[in-house]
Amino acid sequence: MTTDTTASTRTASEAPMTVDHPLSMDEVAAVIARDIPAGAFVNLGIGQPTKIADHLPEELGVVLHTENGMLGMGPKAEGAQIDPDLTNAGKVPVTELPGAAYFHHADSFAMMRGGHLDVCVLGAYQVSAHGDLANWHTGKPDDIPAVGGAMDLAIGAKDVYVMMTLFTKSGAPKLVPQCTYPLTGVGCVSRVYTEVATFDLRPHGVHVLETYGITHNELRSRLDVELH
Repeated sequence: MTTDTTASTRTASEAPMTVDHPLSMDEVAAVIARDIPAGAFVNLGIGQPTKIADHLPEELGVVLHTENGMLGMGPKAEGAQIDPDLTNAGKVPVTELPGAAYFHHADSFAMMRGGHLDVCVLGAYQVSAHGDLANWHTGKPDDIPAVGGAMDLAIGAKDVYVMMTLFTKSGAPKLVPQCTYPLTGVGCVSRVYTEVATFDLRPHGVHVLETYGITHNELRSRLDVELH
């Protein structure tokens, strides 16, 4: 878990969002895009995290990395922009920004493992209060494991953000005291973004940064982790 104040503490100019409803995943993506530091090298995980690319202002100079071998990825491609040979790791057609580069898959993973990424954003089945991440398998015999590059990203990126819903369809919390699913990484997650709240995972506990359509007391009543 990081203690980097750049990642775990917002500046005064980054005012909290005030809304009276849970966020859509597109809105969660916009919140994450707001918190990514200017000039950062960032990997966006397969699935919902890829939405973040559509909310990054060009002037921030954020450089997106995709593990299938591209640096300088732009937003999702639409219409005539679509090139079937130009996709992210989730096979979604994307655009390229000026200066984009392509390289071997092995070189891409060397970037991930070598600590060259400032931030990665991953989905998750569970995150523990200590920053443990479980996102590749539920442990059920009939579920198909899907680790991809998540383990490499979890240990290689300087900061790991998680983008997920806070509760399962049955209402069970996904931010938990201890993960019950197989782990992807230990103590690696620094921040969790959900549709109802954003959490900082710090060495001395879980801090609520923002809430969306839910009160702190409601969060405390539905989660089994201590909140600050």
